[in-house]
Amino acid sequence: MAIIYNSLKNVWSNLLKESKSNISFLPLVLLLVSIPLKLGISNVFLVIFLISVLINKNKLKLAFSFEYVMPILLFLWMALSYFWSVEPSKTINAIPKEIGLFLLPFSFFFLPLTRKQKQDAIHIYSFSIFFLALYFLARAFLRYFLTYDINVFFYHGEYDNDYGLVPKVLNAIHVSVFVAVAFFYFFTKEDNSKRNYVISAILFLFLALLSSKNIFIVVLLLIFVYLFFYSKIANKMRLRNSIILLSIIILVFSFGKIKERFYLEFQSNSGKSISHNVVTGIPEGVHNVSIYEAWNNEKFTPNDFFPGTAFRVYQARLFFEFLNDEPIFWNGFGLNASFKKLEEKAKYYNVFTGNDELEGYQKKNFHNQYIQIFAELGLIGFVLLVLILFINLKNALNNKDFIHIAFAILMISLFLTESFLWRQRGMIFFALFYCLFNYKGEMLQLKSKL
Repeated sequence: MAIIYNSLKNVWSNLLKESKSNISFLPLVLLLVSIPLKLGISNVFLVIFLISVLINKNKLKLAFSFEYVMPILLFLWMALSYFWSVEPSKTINAIPKEIGLFLLPFSFFFLPLTRKQKQDAIHIYSFSIFFLALYFLARAFLRYFLTYDINVFFYHGEYDNDYGLVPKVLNAIHVSVFVAVAFFYFFTKEDNSKRNYVISAILFLFLALLSSKNIFIVVLLLIFVYLFFYSKIANKMRLRNSIILLSIIILVFSFGKIKERFYLEFQSNSGKSISHNVVTGIPEGVHNVSIYEAWNNEKFTPNDFFPGTAFRVYQARLFFEFLNDEPIFWNGFGLNASFKKLEEKAKYYNVFTGNDELEGYQKKNFHNQYIQIFAELGLIGFVLLVLILFINLKNALNNKDFIHIAFAILMISLFLTESFLWRQRGMIFFALFYCLFNYKGEMLQLKSKL
């Protein structure tokens, strides 16, 4: 506790010091730490940050950065989609939620930020995520002692039952990404302090309990890459690193609930399906749809249950049918305007459409950012997104910044399973860290002085 107290004291001291030299630093930090909080709080801090950049007397002159132009172009294309949207009302309502893709890159054109301030901002964000993890773990233990329900330690709550590790409104998969960036910040620090080991272990445990299969596998692969290719002792300690990584994997997959989630996906990958299994907990009479069935069945029934991977395959199938039947190749249905078409398909295929207690499959988006953006913004929107991700990964590899590399790869993989940018919290997280990691303002300041 003394170590953490001293760390917090140093964080507070640095925060005050940097705020005196740059009035935009504190609003930037507040915006970062507010990402997992209520959207209203995040919106307030976004406005404060924008105002601070505009009134900052030490701001740079407008400095062109191709990295920041791309998300701005993507937002403008989103706004233009109103004119061809199949549901203009949904598009006009969605545009304000995506405006961060314009405002944040534009503000970074003017933002005076030193390398130290950039690192301090990420440092404070990572500490805030650590304390968020401690809060949810403590909440889970308290709820377990009250209910004796082991589910309080895993994933997120469902519908009216909010007894998961995190609330459903936060989404366990999205929280996994927030935690993963903080984890790699502490895991890759070179001071080898006990504090960093403890924090890394707690964040890794929290990440495992969140049970996001995609993110967790990517994190394990990134740990492998770091231990073998980026750490200072990589060449000398390959055997030790192999043992450490193997031990972590065995330990994590020994957790019953985590094993269940992976087992369910494994079962659904076969051509056959299961109607009931004591491991997965699917009740008798509910049919567990396999990936093969999701792609090939001509009809489904309301009793068909789609595991995560099978559901995403089903949604991908619908997208290719739209691409074949609808004129959406170049510009798509319009921002957030695909739900009407998805609902029509749900009725045609007779999937579960929901009741008073459960949300139907037709109410869900594509759960794939690449497909989502192609379906709603066409090839042009898709190309803009791919260029943004390519630029981000290219800069990360060129800079040899492993936290940036981890962020870039996490985003590329996350977009395969989530329409992350179509959630305001996800959009703010991506835009803010994209701008931070690709920031070149300090280099421009040095050039101007020369």
